[in-house]
Amino acid sequence: MSIATTKPVLVDALGARDGVSLRVKQVALVLLGILALAIAAKIKVPLWPSPVPITLGTFAVLTIGAAYGPRLGLATIMGYMLIGALGFDVFANSTADKAGLTYMLGGTGGYLVGFVLATLALGQFARMGWDRNPVKMALALLIGNALIYVPGILWLAHLYSWDKPILEWGLYPFLIGDAIKLALAALLLPGIWKLVGRARG
Repeated sequence: MSIATTKPVLVDALGARDGVSLRVKQVALVLLGILALAIAAKIKVPLWPSPVPITLGTFAVLTIGAAYGPRLGLATIMGYMLIGALGFDVFANSTADKAGLTYMLGGTGGYLVGFVLATLALGQFARMGWDRNPVKMALALLIGNALIYVPGILWLAHLYSWDKPILEWGLYPFLIGDAIKLALAALLLPGIWKLVGRARG
């Protein structure tokens, strides 16, 4: 039994759909997505009583994956990674002096791999139509978030070993903030789809 995975994602419903105009739209979306990822990674919102502020990087990764679909989403996240590898300050904790491959192979490396996996997963779920239903979207986002954390935590354990408080470093402090971001994202995409439907109607 095969699963239909050809439903349009959000960006398919907006603007050009074929020809040169479609290619121009796709290039523009990739560039805008890279810019959005870089900006979102640097936005930090204090979350009392947690000592760790909310960053919008994961929110951007997951929503772009769902809105763009797997192929365009992958092109966007890989473009973002390439720019980061070249030494530009585009990651949450990178700086002008601490960037590039050295930064990417540090403690954050596993999470960056997870960003790629999560982008692909959310894009595929969107192709299945999950981005139009808040409950399915929430489930897709939970899976995407797990795909970020699993390689992130495994990489931390590889760097520092399991006898260190890996989960206290790389998981627990982020759970409250991630729950808030996932709730917002679960409502955002289905809400935009409703607006698109009304505009067409």
